[in-house]
Amino acid sequence: MSTGIKYIKPLGFPWVTQDPFLFCVHHLDHYPEGNAEMGPKTPLHGRHLGNDFTLKDGFRMYHGKKVPGFPAHPHRGFETITIVEQGFVDHSDSLGATARFAKGDVQWMTAGSGIQHSEMFPLVHQDKPNTLEIFQIWLNLPARSKLVKPHFKMLWSDTLAVIADGRPGPEVRIVAIAGSHYGYGGQVHSRTSWAADPINHVAVFRVDMQPGAAFSLPPAPVGVNRSVYVYDQDLEINGALIASEHVAEMEAGVVTRMKCGSKGAKLLVLQGRPIGEPVVQYGPFVMNSEREIEEAYRDFEKTQWGGWPWPSPDPVHDRNRGRFAVYPDGRVDTPD
Repeated sequence: MSTGIKYIKPLGFPWVTQDPFLFCVHHLDHYPEGNAEMGPKTPLHGRHLGNDFTLKDGFRMYHGKKVPGFPAHPHRGFETITIVEQGFVDHSDSLGATARFAKGDVQWMTAGSGIQHSEMFPLVHQDKPNTLEIFQIWLNLPARSKLVKPHFKMLWSDTLAVIADGRPGPEVRIVAIAGSHYGYGGQVHSRTSWAADPINHVAVFRVDMQPGAAFSLPPAPVGVNRSVYVYDQDLEINGALIASEHVAEMEAGVVTRMKCGSKGAKLLVLQGRPIGEPVVQYGPFVMNSEREIEEAYRDFEKTQWGGWPWPSPDPVHDRNRGRFAVYPDGRVDTPD
């Protein structure tokens, strides 16, 4: 009997993805106590600051030099979905918008025709470690939507659909960031997104399984891509054991039955109908042709997509400020 598993691969950095997804990365950094500037209190000797992707002392600074994170950089032609499990992310962008999110919050950003943004990881706690755990997923835009107006939306954790499997036994907790599970969820966060049309069956699920728990994903139409990323403990899928830190690419047309062992499991599910168009990526731009990539670089050099309105490329917000978003029109949104 077929398991419905097309293949199994180890998780790399970044994780391998299928159309319509372009990129997925899981950051887990055990940052120490913060200093007065919200950078690490520990010495940073021996690091290649500004391009530090080497895990040293449990953390990486990535492109940050004082505060960990990713200072101002441009994007065009796709969407970013940023999920924060632990720690804080400070957002600033060329539209004049800012945000701080944490505690299971998600930012859904449509880069569209072009935006600059920074994503910094402020170490707000000076008296205890500042563990950071986030996912960032890139979802492609079809050609007709590549140059839509850029925007973002904050999806505060208490507004997301949290689904329990509903059967007796150990708990399964599904956070449906996109898509639905047996009729629950199904929020639309961007009208121009490939995920906005139900016919595309896009799903982004974060799943926590308690020890001994089991649940199933129903079949999707043939041709839809489905990836199950097992990143914490092992998982049994349709009778086959998937080791931790592996991805199983599934046949979406069959039921995906999952069961975990005595330690529980954590996983991410990405699913969607392929866009099926040419993908040409160069750095932070994803278009359909080399000519469009060249146009993106010319446009950025000419306009800087509105410029950078902040005094530094790596701004962070006040240490004591809570979660918030200020949108380009001045509207302020807070979850509390």
